Amino acid sequence: MISQQARSASSSSLSIHPSPPSTNGTSSKSHEVSKSLVSPLGTFHSPVGSFSGGTSGNFGGALSTGRGRGLSPGGAQHHPGLGGRSPSSAAGILGGMGAPAKQLMTFATEDIKVLLLENVNATGRQGLEGQGYQVEGLKGALGEDELVERIRDVHVIGIRSKTKLNARVLREAKNLIAIGCFCIGTNQVDLKYAAQHGIAVFNSPFSNSRSVAELIICEIITLARQLGDRSLEMHQGTWNKVSAGCWEVRGKTLGIIGYGHIGSQLSVLAEAMGISVIYFDVMNLMAMGSAKQVPSLDALLSEADFITCHVPELPETMNLIGAPQFEIMKKGSYLINASRGSVVDIPALIEASRAGKLAGAALDVYPSEPGGNGPFFNNELNKWGEDLRSLKNVILTPHIGGSTEEAQSAIGVEVSDALVRYVNEGVTVGAVNMPEVSLRAMTMEEPNNVRVIFIHQNVPGVLRKVNEILSDHNIEKQITDSRDDIAYLMADISNVSGRNLQELYDSLEGLSSRIMTRILH
Repeated sequence: MISQQARSASSSSLSIHPSPPSTNGTSSKSHEVSKSLVSPLGTFHSPVGSFSGGTSGNFGGALSTGRGRGLSPGGAQHHPGLGGRSPSSAAGILGGMGAPAKQLMTFATEDIKVLLLENVNATGRQGLEGQGYQVEGLKGALGEDELVERIRDVHVIGIRSKTKLNARVLREAKNLIAIGCFCIGTNQVDLKYAAQHGIAVFNSPFSNSRSVAELIICEIITLARQLGDRSLEMHQGTWNKVSAGCWEVRGKTLGIIGYGHIGSQLSVLAEAMGISVIYFDVMNLMAMGSAKQVPSLDALLSEADFITCHVPELPETMNLIGAPQFEIMKKGSYLINASRGSVVDIPALIEASRAGKLAGAALDVYPSEPGGNGPFFNNELNKWGEDLRSLKNVILTPHIGGSTEEAQSAIGVEVSDALVRYVNEGVTVGAVNMPEVSLRAMTMEEPNNVRVIFIHQNVPGVLRKVNEILSDHNIEKQITDSRDDIAYLMADISNVSGRNLQELYDSLEGLSSRIMTRILH
């Protein structure tokens, strides 16, 4: 596959979705999603972006479709015009050459349906409702069968870590164009299937880093002083004042596996408490403070008093810490995992704890986790559940590493902003399954410019064919990039009249490499 790159610079960008002009020569009012609209070429039903009226220049709405369905009078799915200006757009206040950025009108944004699950923070909901979208929020996750029913007419879905968006669920999501993971991880989404069907996936890789790092510091001290056991004993009425096996953390060594956003913040906090820090990462990364990178995982395991995992869920990290690794660790060391449940072999951890190899452990994630709150952490969920709960000086928390008011508020803002930019402008910055592409904003001096977005299979010759279609217009700006077998092209073209829109759209839809076409104005 060939990664295509093309850029031309002039003027600035704006993000919107085009639609045919109204039949009376003026801007029409927005239509309901379920209604077809009349264009100069007849009546159409759009599978992924129906035509909706607006009040901008010579145009009035949006064209957008994809996932193998062409535009036809018999189309079964109806979608709103997607348009409007993101208040958090990276485009900025000014366009090129100092001209003011065009203030975009939103076209039928009230028809864009958003489903938020798992009690997404109010800041996320407010960011989406502020665009005029229809937003429904639920406190818990949904099971697969119920999710299949609820997702069919949704354009954007927001989830956290418990909702599973697999191929079966996404196959039913005929209107879906974007997924927001209001968390760090995205392993709960079939990213490849989503990309192959033009669905962009966004997450929040930074916003809860501090909260997780602080939890780890808390657990290091709690384990070193056996505070969990002493507290439980007191709650049961037992006074047990002991010092045996209780330690200060000053002068101890912390080994961090994975020196990313969380690991590096944790490194700084730990050093401030007098803890020596070593870390292992597959990348050669610059150390914070006096921390030292070690050459291998075994080197870290053999030297550290406290070991904490901060790695993604990958085939390479499955059971990263198992029986062989526990054998290498110091006798009386501690293990903490707040990354992914598959990283630690928990039966091996139970054996190491019972044998006295481990002095304690803290787990915030598990191979299988309940879909909601309640008395579900038992042997039916994980066959070793009761054995794990019986261990001394083992802290068990219900995946709360990022569950602070500050983190969830920041995540809500970060992910909702990314979703708004994508829906309204086609900007993929922050997407985890597509190339990250952005263009400057168009200006008030460009009333008849439109933005073309073409998601396609990454095969040779596509850029030439697309540029042939666009050749009747001046390409003001263009960028294209690829990621694996998916490519994303964005171009701002000028001097487009209402009668050109349908022809332009149909020509792009006719390309065999097409995954999704969107035209924004």
